[in-house]
Amino acid sequence: MAETTAGPAAPHSLKRVIGRRTLLLFVVGDILGAGIYALVGKVAGHAGGALWLPFLVAFVLAALTATAYAELVGKYPKAAGAALYANRAFGIPFVTFLVAFAVMMSGVTSASAAARAFGGSYLGEFVTLPAVVGAFGFLALVTLVNLAGISESVKVNVVLTVIEAFGLLVIVAIGVYALLTGEGEPARALEFHPEHGAFMGVLGGTALAFYALLGFEDSVNLAEEAKDPARDFPRALFGGLAAATLIYMAVAFTATMLVETETLVASTGPLLEVVRVAGLAFPPKLFALIALLAVGNTALINMIMASRLVYGMAREGIVPGAFAVVHPRRATPWVAILFTVAVAAVLVATGDVAGLADTTVLLLLCVFTMVNVAVLVLRRDPVAHDHFRAPSWMPALGAVVCLVLALPVTGRGADVYARAGLLLGVGVLLWLVNRLFMGGGGGLRPGSERRSSS
Repeated sequence: MAETTAGPAAPHSLKRVIGRRTLLLFVVGDILGAGIYALVGKVAGHAGGALWLPFLVAFVLAALTATAYAELVGKYPKAAGAALYANRAFGIPFVTFLVAFAVMMSGVTSASAAARAFGGSYLGEFVTLPAVVGAFGFLALVTLVNLAGISESVKVNVVLTVIEAFGLLVIVAIGVYALLTGEGEPARALEFHPEHGAFMGVLGGTALAFYALLGFEDSVNLAEEAKDPARDFPRALFGGLAAATLIYMAVAFTATMLVETETLVASTGPLLEVVRVAGLAFPPKLFALIALLAVGNTALINMIMASRLVYGMAREGIVPGAFAVVHPRRATPWVAILFTVAVAAVLVATGDVAGLADTTVLLLLCVFTMVNVAVLVLRRDPVAHDHFRAPSWMPALGAVVCLVLALPVTGRGADVYARAGLLLGVGVLLWLVNRLFMGGGGGLRPGSERRSSS
């Protein structure tokens, strides 16, 4: 791993002030989110009591793609991401656009999954409402925060990240206490779902558990502000991914040890079931509030980034310019915000937590396949500074794995593919309308490509 970095910052570039520890915390905070709070039971529906195993397998598979990001961010330390790498590797504007639009839509589907999770059992601790009604109310609240301004949104995000991490540590503490006092059934962690079996159960569970690990790729957007991206990013990326996975596995083991698999599968608030049966007393209502805030954080991050990406594409003339309209007082892209929340509302009304999460995973698996191929193609484009270089077999295997996980062999339903296809179809329609009727064209300059936490 190289000790040198790209050259000095240009006079008007972003300041390089972020060190390795801050990067590590950012990666961990970006990964932790609604996925683990909402999907433990859904993963158990595939894998059975051994639901910790899909999280471990998902980590191994995510690490393959992380090597591609680690090399590319060291090679091109720009505040960009998958769209930039696709543009450099393939040079086809429409492909670059599709990658960026897939990333944007994955943010919207992720926020929609979070909204559905918000309207479930966690909210039920305080008020009885139909899940869809709670989800719509939640989307309205997130939209108001987004419209208020980026400064206010980021401050809320920092507070919520600390809270959601605390909630997971509470579950881990419950698990440690249960082991020390002989509570629960640890042997259940070795039981697989009888209907799916070990292999297919873990494969299907892994495709869903992947959702909880998404967010690691987002750290590349801090490249221009890192002190030494070529050296620090690989260490922070792999360290943060490993730390988040250990927390997830501990949470999953605790859940399966203390709660029967059938109960986890049926619950829309699986970790709340853990708190209710815990020997270590913790107020269920307080944990439900923590879970609601964690879910809210995921949705807020994703809706912020999705709206800004639509705004950025409009500024570049890739989609109709109306999406680039900014509110005169709040300085927020209100048209882009309303567009993304309208898409999210349709998704909330027509999908469930598992289906929307799986759609997010499907879209990003396609993006990850492109990134893994791009890193190998870009080996023909050497740079002057030293940087991390992934063993060629890792991104090559990563591309194959992502492609396989995107196929129906994982048990993914046809509705997920139809939903992903329709969302990308919206992008194609916007592209065509802009080119044919509004005189737009050219390639995407992906300086603002970004998505976040699962």
